[in-house]
Amino acid sequence: RTMQVSDQEQCSWELDLEEITGKISFLDKWRQIFSCHRLGTNNTTLQNHEGNHPPADETEAETGIPQPERQGYWPSSSLCSIPKPPIISSKSGGFPISLAMATKLRQTIFGNAMQVFSYDWKKAHFHFHDPFSDLAFALEVGKGGARSIQMAVQGSIIKHLLFTGKEKDCNLHSLCAVSKREQDQGLATVLAGILWMAGAAEKATICLVTEDTYVLSTPDYSGDDFTERLQLFELTEKEATERFIYDHLQCFKGEGSHGVILFLYSLIFSRTFERLQMDLDASTTHLLQPSAGSFLCRQAVLNMILTGRASPNVFNGYQKGESQEILHGVLTRSEVGYLRWCKHVSEDDRLSQVGSMLKTPKLPIWLCNINGNPSVLFSTNKQLLSDWRAERRFDLYLYSGRPSQKKPVHLTVDTHSHHWERNQHEDEHVPGRRFSPVEMAIRTKWREATINWHGTVPFL
Repeated sequence: RTMQVSDQEQCSWELDLEEITGKISFLDKWRQIFSCHRLGTNNTTLQNHEGNHPPADETEAETGIPQPERQGYWPSSSLCSIPKPPIISSKSGGFPISLAMATKLRQTIFGNAMQVFSYDWKKAHFHFHDPFSDLAFALEVGKGGARSIQMAVQGSIIKHLLFTGKEKDCNLHSLCAVSKREQDQGLATVLAGILWMAGAAEKATICLVTEDTYVLSTPDYSGDDFTERLQLFELTEKEATERFIYDHLQCFKGEGSHGVILFLYSLIFSRTFERLQMDLDASTTHLLQPSAGSFLCRQAVLNMILTGRASPNVFNGYQKGESQEILHGVLTRSEVGYLRWCKHVSEDDRLSQVGSMLKTPKLPIWLCNINGNPSVLFSTNKQLLSDWRAERRFDLYLYSGRPSQKKPVHLTVDTHSHHWERNQHEDEHVPGRRFSPVEMAIRTKWREATINWHGTVPFL
């Protein structure tokens, strides 16, 4: 009993210390703001912003460059729509990006070197909901194409929190009882693991923004004021990659960090341009596609996060296209799977159907693309896909990333319901009419399954 009281007191002390540290950090950030904007500074830099940003003649002052060991970030203020990104010292030990590398990077992403990221991409970063809440395990996601990357990473975060190093206590409560420290450690471990897998378990390359500019705009390359300041850090051990990302985590999760873009850059450099060229096929020559003023991820990006390989398609292995060209699909079973349903795609389109490598992953977690909206489905039963009896009736949880969602949606899937239990008044011949899009996506894996939403109004 004495030990229990001692443990509780120690836990209380740790929470108090973390709260005090957070308040001190908060005060430090505001002290920097007042120091810069009211007292002035000799070390000022001009920060240009594009699209929905303040006029070019508005400037921000900067008191100094934080060292890698203690990364800070520029808090949001009324002076700019995207806060100043976390930057590290140019003497941190990486090697600077060159014009040739920056040009190749842009061509790989957009198909040309003149295109730059839209505002919603620049704004996107990896930020959790509040710790010790119903969504403590979940990332906040915004609008636009970057949310597909955030949700793909979300699947691996759930995998890490539920199943990594745990033999029991794999339940929804454990996901809601995640602390801030566990959020940070989980995010660092997951990002490192994805990059390490993309680097064929040989090397990971991490891109960070520094204080110096190494590349200037040319007639063939349009600058964006952060790609030109990248340094690349190569790590040859997975554990070292995890430590490095944890030490620089603010560069990925801080507001204004361009965190999702930096992760995409790191993913591409970890995979290498040579491997990417072998991964892709005639159907996909670059990784993003324009859509309504922004850019959407092509399947190759999502597959690179899920499997480590930038396969442009979701079927197994290789298939011939309409012109008899060889198209590249998924070659290995992933830990986190993928489901897709779209009302405009016919079930007879063989090239669009998700193969078993993604549909039946090693763990019961699926990134879902439902009518173009990314979400994550998961089960807390690690053995769900390895025991056919468990698949008769089971629970799934859905996280859609919608701002209105305050907790995971609980679904119960019954794969052995009888036809007379269904609503006989529904039209059997109209696809998508009888079931919500979420249910249709689930039925691509478990045909004829019925889903109980437990009082939640079906959405997506």
